[in-house]
Parts: sequence; C-alpha cells; structure tokens
Amino acid sequence: MKVKINIKKTVFFLLVSILGFCNTVLPQSYGRIRGFVTDSLSGESLFLANVYIKELSIGTTTNEHGYFYLTKVPAQKKLTLTVSYLGYVSKSEKLVVPPNKTLLVNFEISPNPVQLGAIEKVGKIKTRGNETDIGLQKLSIRNIKALPHGVETDLFKALQFVSGVNFTADVSAKYYVRGSDNNQNLVLLNGATIYNPFHALGLFSVIDPEMIKDVKFYKGGFTSEYGERISSVTDVITIDGNRNNYGAKASLSMLTAKLLLEGPIPYGSFAITGRKSHSSRILGKLLNKGRLPFDFYDASVKINYSNPDFIPGAKFVAHFFTSGDMLKNSNLLKENFFWSNNIFGFSWFEVFKFPLIFELNVSVSDFKGEVNPNESTARLIKNKLREISLNYRFNYLYDNNDEFSGGLKVFTLVGNLTYENNFGGISSFNDRGANFVLFTKYKYLRFKNFGIDIGARYNFTSVSSSGNNYLEPRISFTYKPADAISIKGAWGKYRQEITTISDENEVVSLFEPYVIVPNYLKLPKAVHYSFGIEITPFNNWNIKSEVYYKKLSDITAINDSKKYDWENDLINGNGESYGLELNSNLNYSNFNLSASYTLAYAYKQVKGWLYYPRYDSRHYGNIIAEINLGKGWKTSLSWTFKTGLPFTPATARYYKLALNDLDYLNVLSHYIPFSVLGDRNIKRLPNYHRLDFSVSKTFRFSFGELLLDVNIINVYNRENLFYFDRSTGEKVNMLPFLPTVNIGFKL
Repeated sequence: MKVKINIKKTVFFLLVSILGFCNTVLPQSYGRIRGFVTDSLSGESLFLANVYIKELSIGTTTNEHGYFYLTKVPAQKKLTLTVSYLGYVSKSEKLVVPPNKTLLVNFEISPNPVQLGAIEKVGKIKTRGNETDIGLQKLSIRNIKALPHGVETDLFKALQFVSGVNFTADVSAKYYVRGSDNNQNLVLLNGATIYNPFHALGLFSVIDPEMIKDVKFYKGGFTSEYGERISSVTDVITIDGNRNNYGAKASLSMLTAKLLLEGPIPYGSFAITGRKSHSSRILGKLLNKGRLPFDFYDASVKINYSNPDFIPGAKFVAHFFTSGDMLKNSNLLKENFFWSNNIFGFSWFEVFKFPLIFELNVSVSDFKGEVNPNESTARLIKNKLREISLNYRFNYLYDNNDEFSGGLKVFTLVGNLTYENNFGGISSFNDRGANFVLFTKYKYLRFKNFGIDIGARYNFTSVSSSGNNYLEPRISFTYKPADAISIKGAWGKYRQEITTISDENEVVSLFEPYVIVPNYLKLPKAVHYSFGIEITPFNNWNIKSEVYYKKLSDITAINDSKKYDWENDLINGNGESYGLELNSNLNYSNFNLSASYTLAYAYKQVKGWLYYPRYDSRHYGNIIAEINLGKGWKTSLSWTFKTGLPFTPATARYYKLALNDLDYLNVLSHYIPFSVLGDRNIKRLPNYHRLDFSVSKTFRFSFGELLLDVNIINVYNRENLFYFDRSTGEKVNMLPFLPTVNIGFKL
C-alpha cells in the first residue's frame, strides 16, 4: 500500500511533540512523592482517592491504577501526607522528603464499617485544580450503584443522568450525547472496543456492574489519546479481584442471576463474573409484548500479575469478555435475533523509578449479529466485525508539574454485512483495512491557577481509502481566577471510520448493523467547541455550567430515494448541535442532592432536507436525592423530565396483499398493513416525566453480607407515550408503575 505524507500536517504534529522535550530543572531544595493507594482488605487499587499534604494544602487524586505523583515538595521538612476516599477511614503518615529524590509511599486504607458510603470530612483540600478536564465525568462503582435504578443497576442507565446525555425511551439503555447518534459513542472495556454493548434489544448494557472498578466518560472535547468516534468516549476498567482472600458474591433479580468469584494467585489476583437471564416475563412487561422468548448472558475473566522480583513497578493483565443474546420465536410469523461479543486482551503497565509511565494494550474484538425474518415483515441482516488492535501509550511527569504523553495505535478492521434494503433487494458491504495513528500532547500545568493541554492525532493511513493523512488537533484549558472559580474550555477535530445503518423512520430500532464507511463516501467528522464555569462556594456545594457547539459533517444516512440497483445504499449528510448544561451538587453529612438541566438543539440535513433527529429534546433534566440512613439502610429518589421527542406521523394507511404467503383458501387473511408517512420528525410526543424510588438494606453477618434492594419505577404511574403503532394507530406507553426486587449475598 502506497501512502502519501502530508508535509504541513506532519510538521504541525511534530511541533506539538517537540514541546515534550522542554523541561525545567528544580533547585535541590525540592523532592517528589509517588505511590499507590489500595484497599487493605482486597488489595484493589482505588481510583480518585484524595492524596494531600496537610501543611502545604496541596494534593492530587489517584489514577485508574491507584497511582499518584506529587512534585515540587519542599525537601527536609516534616510533612503529613494524608489519603482519604469515599467510605474509607482516612490514613496519614509523617515523612521527610530528601532533596532532589523521589520518595515511594504506598497506602492501604480500610473501609469504614460504620458509615459506609458517607462523605468523610477531611478539611479544606487544595488539589492542583488546573486539570484540563472539561466534559469529563469520572465514576466509580460506588457512584453508579448510588444512583436510582430500575430492574437492575446499569452503567448506561447511570450515564443517562449526566447532563447533555439524552435517551429515547425509559426501556432503552441507548444514550445520545450532545445531539449525536448512538453509533458515534466509543465504548472501551480494558482498552478494547465493544461494538454492540447492549443486551435484550438495547434494554441493558452488556457490562455487568459487578465487574466495574471505574469509568471515565467524556461527553465532548476528549483529548488526543482517544479516537475512532466523533461524539463521546466511555472508558471502563474492570476490577482486579481480591489479592488477599478468596471471595464470592451472588445476586438474583427479576431478570438475571449473577455470580462473582475472586481471589489471590501468586503475585496477583483474579476476578470472574457471570450473568444469565432466567426469566423473559419482565422483558415482556418492559416492551409491552407479553412474554418474550429472550435469553442473554455475559461473562468476564481478568488475571493480574505483578512480581517485583521480575520487573519492579510492572503489572501484567490478561482479560477475556463474552456476551450473547438470542430471541427465538416458535411463531414463524415473527423474526429471530442473535448477536454476540468476544474480546481477548493483554496489557502491560509499568511505573519507573523516574516519573515515566507506559502502557501497552493488545486486543481482539469480535462481533456477530443476525436477524432472521422467518416469514415476518422484518428484514434480513447478517453482520460480522473483527478488530485487532495494538495501543502503546506513555506519560512523563516533569518536576514543574508539566506532563508530556503520546503513543501510537495500529489496528486492522474486517467488516461483513448482508442486509435487505427498503426495496426488498439484498445489499452487501465487505471491506477491510488498517489504520496507523500517532498521538501526542503536552500538558502545561506548572502554574496552580492555569493549565493547558495541546495535542493531536495524526492518521497516516485509514481503514477507508478516503481518510489517509488526516490531522485531528485538540486543545483544552483551565483558568482559576480564584480558589472557588474555574473557567474551562476545549476545541478539537474528530473523525470515525465505522458507522451503523440506522433508519430514522423506524419507530423502535431493534438492531442497527455495523459497517465500515464505504470508499465512495467521505468519513464522518466533527468539530467540538465547549466552554464552562465551575464554582464551589462551599466545600460541600459545587455548581457547573457548560455551553457547547458541535458541527457534524459527512455523517452517514440511508439513501431513502434509491430506485435502482446501481445507486448507493448510503449517502453523506450534515448536522449540528448546541446547548447549555447546568449542574449542582450539594453534599451534607449522609445526604446528597444533585440536579441537572440541559437546553439542547440538534439538527440533521440530508439531501438538502433539514429535520430534527429522533433524540432531539429541547429541555431535559433530573433531580436526585440520596440518603444514608445508617445501620445499613440507604434510600434514593429521582425525578426526570424532558420535553417531547420528534416522530414521523402516518398520514394514511393501506393494505398490501402478501403474495409469498398466499393461502388460496383464505385470501383476505394475507393482507399486511402499510403506512404512508408524512414529513420526517415533524411532530413531537407529549412531555415526559417520571419519579423513581429505591430503598436498600445491608445485613452483615460474621460469614458475609446480605443485600436487599427494592425499587419502584414510575411511582405516580405517569402514562408517558412511547410511540404510535403504525399498523393500528394504537398508543403504546412506556413503563407503568413497576416494583422490582434484587437480592445479593457476599462471602
């Protein structure tokens, strides 16, 4: 393959990289502190633990590996280093840092058995505060489980509580970020891509919450280490498993049965999770379809190895994930569904004695999906996708707090799709290709009140031949004019090489197959602009406001006007979205109150026709109250509101004779209803609102814990309109008043 190099874009990329070699040497009177924070009982690393020096009122937080690093610490002075974490007992250590040396300090902290889940008061902590993190939402499994949930706790359902994230139905886990399609969201599991991250026709995530350690969710403006999507990134890291003791946890809901096994191995640990549906009755209630013959499962295995005698500071991880869904109808007049994910991965993470971190990830991600129409009116779909990826990243921390990072990603993608188009013809997409990407960034963090991140991704090659030599520059900044005020902004360019075939005219989208963007189309691209202000008037009260604008170009759409076989099935379109997001969080002792509001506008334009996409809602938000009642009791209440979503009305209806299924003895019984549609998404559904309630109790015994969790969905039984059945004109509502129960036991 012959590749042409764009000199101007390459020079720009190299200039960003050269910034990384700038360094500032500190006087001999300063030193550094680094280390890891872990759970004393399980040995699990703790993400977002606070690490601070009391005498200096400075600090930082741990990364996803539990690692922290403090620079420019005064040498030869008695200092107190303290670590605190949600639901854990704080721990302090007296120390003296030697001049121009790095002191290694590891912390093991214990869970607080009395006030588990409470926010511990640790005084006024002044962390660096100049992190360029606009649009980033960091979640731990504690955050996810604390949010109200319906039938089961679910990661993507939790994301729907984030401002700027919308959903089209309360029975769906699909999420739409800042006016973009669901196929523009990247989902990573331990660095590997999950291509179809949904169970049960989109009702739940395939990622069992029991396997989650932490989540980084970028709703816009994400920096140069992430690519391949133009809207958002959900980066999930799974638990390592207990390094000290063997343990098990089992739980049962009205939908699934789950099991978690974990324990130590020589110089490491393992964690195994499994989930299996056991009843289709609750799915029938969720989808208003009676009993559904639906069956799904997911399982994960993670093995960690860290031997200081082998490679000091290194950690090796092998992981495997699988999921499968099957809906098999005995009635031949109904379609069957099947899809699966299989992921294998290996990673090597290492921290050196000098402030350098590197990580290598190798993974294989397979996806298969199929819709067998039988004798129904559904369309045939057969879909396969395989990605083989190698991703290398490094991060160097300077004594002046600046950071230089970069890396490369090489991946191959093979896609196969066969499907029945709108006119009954069979279309096929078969493509393969490879991409070689370099990325780099420099974080200028030497001033406490100002930080800036300048970076870029450069695509030397592309899976699609139309995407070679494409530069994605990105920049984000933070400025603190006062301790309680932060001003943040971001700008960047993004593109992606894979999409789904999504029909805007479908009332309920059951399955959207993946396809590599054909060579006859331009690759979808986006430009992000965002600006925000964060105010912390008190230690326990935080207020955030962000405005954003997103310009979308060359997004893929179905060619609805196709008449001949030689015409393309897909065409390019454009779009834009903009809005305002407001967030407030108040925490007082064992009570937490949060509220969010989003004012949003989204548009699509295909073949000169401008319309609202199906996920466009002008106003939406929620209020969440959480209370830790003590003695194992917790409760939460959430209220969600949004204005109506667009839909395409049916202006007329007719019946068509089904010749293929013709029964000559009973001709009149073989007419299929068809609708004549009006202008796309010209009408809107009524406003949506819903109140949910949950209460849980943890019973502790000498041999383990028992958790009882009761949830009530739609407390006041609001009749939220889901859609109009086009064959009958009947109104179909979303979830009614629905109580659910979950039981869990942990050894």
